[in-house]
Amino acid sequence: MIELPPAPACAFASDNAAGAHPSVIDAIVRANVGHQLAYGSDAHTAEAGARFRDLFGPTAESFLVWNGTGANVMSLATVIHPAEAVVCSEWAHIAVDETGAPERALGAKVMTLPSVDGKVRPEQLDALAHFIGDQHHAQPGVLSITQSTELGTVYTPDEVAALCDTAHRLGMRVHLDGARIANATAALGGTIQALRSFTVDAGVDVVSFGGTKAGLVGGEAVVFLNPALASRAKYVRKQVNQLPSKMRFIAAQFNALLHDDLWIRLAEHSNAMGTRLYEATRSIDGLSFDAAPQVNSVFPCLSPEAIVPLQEWCFFWNWNAARDQVRWMTAWDTTPADVDRFAEGVRIFLAECN
Repeated sequence: MIELPPAPACAFASDNAAGAHPSVIDAIVRANVGHQLAYGSDAHTAEAGARFRDLFGPTAESFLVWNGTGANVMSLATVIHPAEAVVCSEWAHIAVDETGAPERALGAKVMTLPSVDGKVRPEQLDALAHFIGDQHHAQPGVLSITQSTELGTVYTPDEVAALCDTAHRLGMRVHLDGARIANATAALGGTIQALRSFTVDAGVDVVSFGGTKAGLVGGEAVVFLNPALASRAKYVRKQVNQLPSKMRFIAAQFNALLHDDLWIRLAEHSNAMGTRLYEATRSIDGLSFDAAPQVNSVFPCLSPEAIVPLQEWCFFWNWNAARDQVRWMTAWDTTPADVDRFAEGVRIFLAECN
């Protein structure tokens, strides 16, 4: 029997497992006083709209929604045309982890492209050009990319711009799934200009802006950077069941998160804890890594015999069973002590196994 230290207080399954930041909880409590009109006709939602315009520019139009899948479905449903397909990486959340919600809600094909790092390349879009005009094929209509990706990689602004240029040349619109947009922003410089560099400046049309993984109780935003595409958005939001009646509570959370760049500072900490975890485990015998983390997720490979006992000690997800690759993910509330205790437990277990 291998004796391990007590499991850390914060596990490494997902940033979804973290609680909400105290400032967010306080904002909900403050918003709970008195009556406010429903469906976004309240002061908190108006403030949130102004904050998103501060981030993305004066023409950005934001719509608050319940969750990430809903944000993606609403974004895509608003910008897709009949007989079109959504093109994405084979790792994309919309293709792998949303139970077919986009296909069911959109009545449209999701076309996946092979990727070793979660990214899509412009040449892969060009390879689809022969479908255009062929009545027997779904037309490439929307490119959906994820930033940061499901494999923890980050598109550079130039990479996003190249994809947007190619997609627009082919008549496609570009959606960015930003469930972890805060972590990508932190990784690319930690400023509002960094955010704009891979979104509005790069040519992205619509963004699913993640809040839940960044420190909210729950809530996301759909932000149209191309306002011409937003004319039907408020109707689509209702149609896909993403219109919160007491919207002030989602808006209040975002107002707290976006105040004084708290969302970026929390992501910087989360990313730093991911790097700390990598550095603390990279030299352990029995582990291998493809690369150092760019954001808050670490993807080691280890023997299948070690995965289940370590999961039972401190849970994490088995990410790519074909490679015996798992995912360790840090969050805004992960502490250095959590990282160090987890790394020590992994070290002790693998030393005994080897």
